[in-house]
Amino acid sequence: MLNIDEVLRTLAQRKGSDLHLKVGRPPLFRIGGKMVPTEFEPLSEEDLKTAVYSMMNESQIQQFELHRELDMSYTLERVARFRVNVFQQRGQMGAVMRIVPLRVPSLDDLRLPAVLKDIASKPQGLILVTGPTGSGKSTTLAGMIQHINLNRQCHVMTVEDPIEFSYTDENSVINQRELGLDTESFGEALKHVLRQDPDVILVGEMRDLVTISTAITAAETGHLVFSTLHTIDSTQSVDRIIDSFPSEQQQQIRLQLSMCLQAVISQRLVRRADGTGRLPAMEIMINSPTVRKFIEEGKTGSIHKTIEQSVTHYRMQTLNQALVALCKQGYVSFDDALAASNNPDEFKLNYRGIFSSGAAAGGQSTQRKTS
Repeated sequence: MLNIDEVLRTLAQRKGSDLHLKVGRPPLFRIGGKMVPTEFEPLSEEDLKTAVYSMMNESQIQQFELHRELDMSYTLERVARFRVNVFQQRGQMGAVMRIVPLRVPSLDDLRLPAVLKDIASKPQGLILVTGPTGSGKSTTLAGMIQHINLNRQCHVMTVEDPIEFSYTDENSVINQRELGLDTESFGEALKHVLRQDPDVILVGEMRDLVTISTAITAAETGHLVFSTLHTIDSTQSVDRIIDSFPSEQQQQIRLQLSMCLQAVISQRLVRRADGTGRLPAMEIMINSPTVRKFIEEGKTGSIHKTIEQSVTHYRMQTLNQALVALCKQGYVSFDDALAASNNPDEFKLNYRGIFSSGAAAGGQSTQRKTS
């Protein structure tokens, strides 16, 4: 019979990021971005069910059996926390578990661009961290919340699905609410959050119109709001928010968003050249007067060029500028950087030192080691 704690402990020891459980296969680890089979025995349907059910309480078992999918968290003492997704495929149970360190990292620990400290220090407004699933958004957000925790005397309210990093109060008071355990939905939690005297609000994901609308309202009324989107860059992020609203409301939302948005950080993980893990490459957009004007006028297609040209003054950077810097510093290979780029032709030009008029090489420097 599978001992799930032993498997998770082995995952942590081998510095993996994810555990995959599937009937008929041995447990698989994701290490350095690659799926790696383990030496454990192939799983029978009963083995997998018993192992996963041992991690759940009665309410979670009932929820899974009703909906055939479940998000939850699991803590292995003195090892790590895990974000767990249980699902059904072809009539059989499956599960994926993402490792979350017990210690909340600071921005210095993560060695992310210094401008993120300034962004996290804003007194109010909306800050978005975006990227595909598994791109390190939660870790970046945790670093920014921890920066606030260490440097501000304020009240932080989070709504997460599920809770990943568990914070210890430092200079701030942090309350964390988990969907299904402490509240029914992001939208429902946000209806009440303004009555809870928050200074900072973290919304795990802006999934629907109610959540997006309420987050914007909170940002407009003097709160600092953090959230995530599954978008690949700043332009797509702004468009996604505006397109969520009916057409007759979109111009008003452009005005509101142009005023309350502080920054968009879009990231993806790239394999390290030394093979020891992955690290994030980030596009960083600051809502400068020029960007604000483009959002207000619906000219989001012009944002990318503005980011490229604002390295020095606003410390913005495009994804390609970040990738070029990582290449030049030897952190990632040219081929891996090229594969991570959302505009490979532009990346090749940037790598040769060719940028748009007024743009600079710029880009992030030393980076964290990530799974």
